[in-house]
Amino acid sequence: MKTHALSTTALMKLMWLGSPTLPVGGFSYSEGLEMAVEQGLVHDEASALEWLLDQMHLNQARGDWSLIAQAVKAWQNFDQDLARHKISELNTWVTMTRESSEFRLQSLQMGRSLLNWLNANEGVPDRRVVFFNECSQPTWPMVFALALALSQTDLTLGMTSHAFGWAENMVQTAMKTIPLGQLSGQRLLNALMGEIPQAVEFAIEQLEKDRQVFTPRLAILSAQHEDQYSRLFRS
Repeated sequence: MKTHALSTTALMKLMWLGSPTLPVGGFSYSEGLEMAVEQGLVHDEASALEWLLDQMHLNQARGDWSLIAQAVKAWQNFDQDLARHKISELNTWVTMTRESSEFRLQSLQMGRSLLNWLNANEGVPDRRVVFFNECSQPTWPMVFALALALSQTDLTLGMTSHAFGWAENMVQTAMKTIPLGQLSGQRLLNALMGEIPQAVEFAIEQLEKDRQVFTPRLAILSAQHEDQYSRLFRS
């Protein structure tokens, strides 16, 4: 994949945007992993790696990451009426594909939180931020795409930042729920890093007609998690 060099400042801002410490609440969601641990589907380092790789390639890359890549282009062409219509259409797609109330809550809560962060850190509000402030349900993938468009960074680098942030957060979740030690966590993260370039390239190149979210077992686990007796996470 061809990428462009970033200035030190631009690189730090991209790292900041992809960091799990960004105040959007991502650390409070396990994305179904907590229930997978509860049911014994994930129980050690090997099963955690298999689970997270499947989630990366079958769910994230085919669904939200592909949408982000397409949404960045729509945000970049914001001045065109067709692009603004596309932004609304993509945002609706996100809300329609959340298969449990927890997944929907996560997308909306993190989306609104990131939009608030953009409002607080952009100085003079960009017209695109102002436009999305008026959206009643800004979703996490769409607001992240907006943040990438505002950063004017190379799409591959921006998507890689997002993917690494997801991987780091999920590894932290696995360490808390299974639980795993620090070295196991680092091995997991290293293995996921090895797959991220392929997943990002797939997401960017995927045709819009092929974008999908279809992970029935994950959806069932998420719905079951809503009634889990004891839990650490919101999903």
